[in-house]
Amino acid sequence: MSTAVGTRDFLLPDLGEGLSEAEIVEWRVAVGDVVTVDQSVVEVETAKAVVDVPCPYAGRVVALHGAAGEVRPVGQPLITIAPLDDAPDPHATYREEERAGSGNVLIGYGTGHGGTGRRRRRPRLALAPEPAPPASTGPASGPAAGSPVPAGSSVPAGSVPAGLSAPNGTAASADRSAEPATTGVQSAPLVISPIVRRLAKEHGIDLASLRGTGPGGVIRRADLDAAVAAPTTAASAARLAAVPDAPAAHVGLAPAGDGDTVIPLTGIRKVIADKLSRSRREIPEVTIWVDVDATGLLETRAAINAATPDTPVSILALLARICLSGLRRYPQLNAHVDTEGQRIIQSAGVHLGIAAQTDRGLVVPVLRDAQRLTTRELAAALAETTAAARAGTLPPARLTGGTFTLNNYGVFGVDGSTPIINHPEAALLGVGRIVDKPWVVDGQLAVRKVTQISLTFDHRVCDGGVAGGFLRHVADCVEQPALLVANV
Repeated sequence: MSTAVGTRDFLLPDLGEGLSEAEIVEWRVAVGDVVTVDQSVVEVETAKAVVDVPCPYAGRVVALHGAAGEVRPVGQPLITIAPLDDAPDPHATYREEERAGSGNVLIGYGTGHGGTGRRRRRPRLALAPEPAPPASTGPASGPAAGSPVPAGSSVPAGSVPAGLSAPNGTAASADRSAEPATTGVQSAPLVISPIVRRLAKEHGIDLASLRGTGPGGVIRRADLDAAVAAPTTAASAARLAAVPDAPAAHVGLAPAGDGDTVIPLTGIRKVIADKLSRSRREIPEVTIWVDVDATGLLETRAAINAATPDTPVSILALLARICLSGLRRYPQLNAHVDTEGQRIIQSAGVHLGIAAQTDRGLVVPVLRDAQRLTTRELAAALAETTAAARAGTLPPARLTGGTFTLNNYGVFGVDGSTPIINHPEAALLGVGRIVDKPWVVDGQLAVRKVTQISLTFDHRVCDGGVAGGFLRHVADCVEQPALLVANV
């Protein structure tokens, strides 16, 4: 499937978990770069995670198939590599390596750290020479002048984007007679950092309206921050005057109508929407709840951490331990319904999902066979897993296969919720915030630490007696943590 003699096409590999496509987040190489075996060449986002994709071939890059933001199917060409002897760099004398940017290196949406032993390449940008008078006023043979060309995308021969130098040193053939002499570079915004693109989408800022202060006009984080902080700037004025029917393909947040905003339902947001909709359609869910006195639980946690401060245990870890105790007593809730086979399957192990809010949306990382972990091991695993989920570095396999979910929505400052079950699981335990409330203790009114816990369950796997028994067991253990000793 090679494009020329001696070249090799690296196809987008199977990323596991039934994923059939991935969106290109950022190319780590450009046409003409030399790559080594297993060097990361592109960062892609699947429905589950953001991952780096290494190339199995060594040589020189001769083509990149797809631009940033484009979705590529598994098994289709991703990058074309040629042996060094067969593919000299045709643009070596016309490009200089651009190293400006925001300083943010994203690896799975986290900040990179030094000492990895691998230098990340910046996309190479062709800088335009001084504008020359147009040779003709006829229609352009390539992309229209002013059309943004994503960094790293390949351009067909004879159709050089406006503002970029052609191999023969002449200006592009697009008609620029009506443009100011300085609009050549500005028509195609030069952006290297993915975080700049993401923040521009979030704030609805058209990058083409900004003037970059980096070398060669590169738009940096500081330029974007200045535009956000100054609503009267030209960038904001351009944003307010945007055409209502402007195509949404060029921006993540596209104005539509009188102040309307169009947010493309893609990537993980689309997966979340599809999964929650399916859960609502298929699962006859019921939610029950109870208020509990969590004073004893907080005291138990304080005593554990005072004894061993080097390995602290979180409230979430104690709640996870309580859930595992309840599922041992009520295994009906550690199950899922096989609709095609018309059967209920109870899982042998508890694969505990932990709902985590991230910049990319709600994800549910899974702790495999959580029942085998001690309370301290649970605490360590929860801390590591939630941190990796928020950084976007968890592999897809860590985000699927759960059998029961624990959702601490109290971190948002709310008391209760009726959450949607994480399909195809059968139940989800939710925990609200812990606050001081008046509570009757031994016939006397006292101020106690009170929280509300809820259980949302699939009514097909059990009836109210089982669900109520599980929730009551959890509540009793929260109020009297000593009861856990009899079950672990």
